[in-house]
Amino acid sequence: MRRMEADSAPAEVPEQIDRVLETVLGAYRMRVEITADVRYCGTWFDREPATDYGQFHLVTEGECWVGGEAFAVPLHLGAGDMIVFPSGVRHLLSSSADAHLPEAACDPTDTCMLCGELEFLGGSGNPIISALPAYFVVRSRESGEEFRQLAALLAAGSRDRRWGRQVVQNKLADSLFTMAVCEYVRCADEPRGLLAALCDARLSKALAAVHERPGEDWTIQSMAHAAGMSRTSFAELFAHTVGMPPIQYLAHWRATEARRLLKNRRFSVAAVAEMLGYRSEAAFRRFFKRLEGVGPGHVRSHGDDADAG
Repeated sequence: MRRMEADSAPAEVPEQIDRVLETVLGAYRMRVEITADVRYCGTWFDREPATDYGQFHLVTEGECWVGGEAFAVPLHLGAGDMIVFPSGVRHLLSSSADAHLPEAACDPTDTCMLCGELEFLGGSGNPIISALPAYFVVRSRESGEEFRQLAALLAAGSRDRRWGRQVVQNKLADSLFTMAVCEYVRCADEPRGLLAALCDARLSKALAAVHERPGEDWTIQSMAHAAGMSRTSFAELFAHTVGMPPIQYLAHWRATEARRLLKNRRFSVAAVAEMLGYRSEAAFRRFFKRLEGVGPGHVRSHGDDADAG
């Protein structure tokens, strides 16, 4: 029965997914940088160490293989394909499936790729990053036209040597990563966490409502009503899918929104508290300190530096 209900309104799901992804991705400050524009010739391999930030590779010409501990077997990438390592796991890039035993008979063409770093800053935990696997691939032939066009624009821009090229490249890479996440959600066989919830028509309705109106007086019952489910069924399904109870998720989302709003000097702490549904500034301060480990004033006074705190 649950499966039939989830499939009853498939046309609504893409819009709901977009609305939730937009709010989550927009709430976190993201650093996306192109760090290398490389060309490999002949037989080659390149070891990429584990990092504290995410990494990605966009193949712009030729082909390559990717291997490492995260892979059961080496993975082949062609021109236009993009691989993302959200948590920066160790991996190996090479011209053949076995980097240590290259195919002697082959005459590989040159391979070009754009390599970069990505990092979400601030907050008590990004639900998008937490829901992503160790790596995911967006295939050019399976992606949407917008993704292919933006990847092609990024590749063309790498050959432009005019001033400001790096800034433009980083902004394009930022957009491409966002599109890559959307492509992953669209095609993933077994999404998890928040991304799995977005693929459920009922949960995505509740999430969209909570993300759009975080200051509303939400209860499990009102969230369940938004999802079109009973209170008990909703609470069980949400906790099982997202990995935390609905009220706990709401608290984390309010804290994330609070960080974003506090950095806007037009809003006082009291105004932010009111926007997020707290009847008193003191109650909001206690809530924020409990979840974030610092008070609202620390975020307000330190700005982006508070993201590291």
